[in-house]
Amino acid sequence: MNRLLIVDRESDWTLDIPGVQVISARDYLTLPPDHWRDKLRVYNLCRSFAYQSSGYYVSLLAGARGHVCQPDTTAIQDFKLAHTARHLADEIETSMQRSLRKLSSKQFRLNVYFGRSASQRHAELARSLYAALPAPLLQADFVLRRGAWTLRSLSPLAIDAVPPGQLAALQAAATAHLTVARPQSPRRARTARYDLALLIDRNEAEPPSNAAALKRFRSAAEKLDMTLEPVDRNDYGRIAEYDGLFIRETTAVHHHTYRLSRRAAWEGLVVIDDPMSILRCTNKVFQAQLMDRKRIPTPRTLIVHRGNADQVEAELGLPCVLKQPDSAFSQGVIKVGSREELRTELRRLLSRSEMIVAQAFEPTEYDWRIGVLNGEALYACRYFMAPEHWQIYHRPGEGRVVTGEHETVPVEDAPDFVVRTAVRAARAIGDGLYGVDLKQHGKRCRVIEVNDNPNIDHGVEDQVLGDALYERVMGLFLQRIENRGRRRPRA
Repeated sequence: MNRLLIVDRESDWTLDIPGVQVISARDYLTLPPDHWRDKLRVYNLCRSFAYQSSGYYVSLLAGARGHVCQPDTTAIQDFKLAHTARHLADEIETSMQRSLRKLSSKQFRLNVYFGRSASQRHAELARSLYAALPAPLLQADFVLRRGAWTLRSLSPLAIDAVPPGQLAALQAAATAHLTVARPQSPRRARTARYDLALLIDRNEAEPPSNAAALKRFRSAAEKLDMTLEPVDRNDYGRIAEYDGLFIRETTAVHHHTYRLSRRAAWEGLVVIDDPMSILRCTNKVFQAQLMDRKRIPTPRTLIVHRGNADQVEAELGLPCVLKQPDSAFSQGVIKVGSREELRTELRRLLSRSEMIVAQAFEPTEYDWRIGVLNGEALYACRYFMAPEHWQIYHRPGEGRVVTGEHETVPVEDAPDFVVRTAVRAARAIGDGLYGVDLKQHGKRCRVIEVNDNPNIDHGVEDQVLGDALYERVMGLFLQRIENRGRRRPRA
């Protein structure tokens, strides 16, 4: 894939990198579309990414033209969010403290050039920052507070702001990134047609798939002449070596799972869960609006903000259920039964998010979970409520988790209207892998939520299909890789 550096004026880039084309933003934006038919990897080095600026339009139109762009429009939006540095600090915490601990000053600025720094001492921190927010040139400001370093800001760096003493470092970093072929590690010397990365966290207490399920996913991949290799958050820089990324770690937007997903998609891999699915599924406010627009039945729902918080009881009655937008696995979801409890919890939740979701409480003996893959039902389970509790998961404290029983049935034996509603809800989100939770009341059902990264555990969701479940998931990866024509099969 050809590399293209885009600058405000061609004279802005004075470094010589063989085989890399440098053009102005104006040329990129105004030359006829036919000029850009080839696959391109675009590096946007414009000074400004402000809305409707030339830098903004370079990244926007790169996406429309099918070019792989860095930074993409999602990263540009991240730069504009005031809270971005706070969330990124969690991801780079270890490397930040290790890299800066011996500094005598209370403030520090680090420039990152294509994932590298001018000082080897800060190489790990530079890689972490680039992994968290990929952009060719970055500037990070840190401050020491109460004995610990904090990321104060992370922003794009203009070319003319690179100190003259670091131009050699920029030259070396750009040359390495843009022209040096990525080496194949010894592990890659194998005969499989395609290689998939399996993102997991071995320390996760409640992972989406147990060890037995992961083993079966790997076996299913091998049957299709693919490898499924475990990776973790530290493998960000190696993701481009693979043909696909399969995430089996609990996802969140302000988390390395989302950033790895976005990086993999940017590199052209087949990704499940894809970044858009993570964005849509991990925000309950978005889902509430989407289901309403698509006329998909849900419990009576109110999107709550400070201006209408006093209307919850009148609209939904008591008890009702409150959900913080990024709730998952029943965490961040509470049932309130009194007016005083409602007021207290609304204050608490609205202090953390401008909007939350409130829903009418609809007790049932069990929830349906319909697994949907690529717009088709994959499995059907009944998840029963935990003993003497209103949810499937009960967390009584001290890290304990009590769950209800489960019953997996053939998809064709589940009520047709439940399956059809689940498929409609999943298709509204995307074409990946989802778990749709529904409550059934006689001949009617309502969607509670759509989850990306749904549980697939050996002994639960695979009780009916067995190995065929894992083969269908891996088969979708194979189909999409071959349809994309991303890489020729190995000889």
